[in-house]
Amino acid sequence: MLEANQDHNTDRKARLARVVFRNDLTPAEALEAVCDHDGEVDIVTEVSPDDAARVNNSEHAQLITIDANRVLLGIFNRWPERDVPLADRRAREALSLAVDRERLCAEVMHGFATPLASLTPAWCNGCFPGAQPRPRDIERARALLAEAGWPPNRPLSLATPASLAGIARAVAEDVRGIGLDVEVIEVPDEGLIAGARMLIEKKLVPPWDVLIHAWFDLSSDLPPAVVHREFFGIDGAFRASPPIPEFDRLFGDLITRIDSDEARHAAEEIDRWCYEEVAALSLCAPQALYAVNRNVDFKAYRTTFELADTEVSGEHWSRRGD
Repeated sequence: MLEANQDHNTDRKARLARVVFRNDLTPAEALEAVCDHDGEVDIVTEVSPDDAARVNNSEHAQLITIDANRVLLGIFNRWPERDVPLADRRAREALSLAVDRERLCAEVMHGFATPLASLTPAWCNGCFPGAQPRPRDIERARALLAEAGWPPNRPLSLATPASLAGIARAVAEDVRGIGLDVEVIEVPDEGLIAGARMLIEKKLVPPWDVLIHAWFDLSSDLPPAVVHREFFGIDGAFRASPPIPEFDRLFGDLITRIDSDEARHAAEEIDRWCYEEVAALSLCAPQALYAVNRNVDFKAYRTTFELADTEVSGEHWSRRGD
């Protein structure tokens, strides 16, 4: 529970006198409270695209969306101990060309996502000029997969947390379209900690070929510091490969830049490298979705959940005295 500081030493004044965070509701209960009742819950964060229509059709709630600094991607397992050639760029490009990102965003994400070219959304600094998502090309994908020497009758092992299973199934369907069988492994919630530890510690090789993964950035300035580094850097928690010297060289150059234009250019070169090397299976940038009481003027941010500019109308339950 937060109380406003009315003596804040700037001209910007708090617009809410009190904020109460409720963490005792399931997502379903929270959505019911904001959509079907007035005065129980005013804002629900992290609304699923599957629930967007319910919010839009609600008498009490409205759907607020924003292009957020979030990415959905597939991590390639490039450790040499694996029996598939994902260390070969051609195999990675084949899988990238297999995916129909437009369909993924339209059908699975219900339009609440933008296809990704690399790992930097188009609205952030550091998205390289001219970046365009790879279009699906089944014939080229088949040719590259054959050139890379994918083992006959060896299915692709595609792992996913249960929360992203719909994304994984759509990717699997696309990959099957280039003639490669896919085994989808849904990791239950109780297995996520052990799986994350294996990936982060890098003492054991993960038992999957591609892992569907969601991540975020805390600013729009230099995405490689929080995004690319985690997936490819020498100290990256999500790197599923031996060290990548070229990435570390590019990142080392970035962190020496003190001029903002030079730093942006260095960030663009990292994002371009990621695209050209097909370093990840870039999928889409999901929007952040909020279910908000119709009498609340909520301002969404690309980065984090903030209430600094949120205010309520005279019709809000707290001002009506209900």
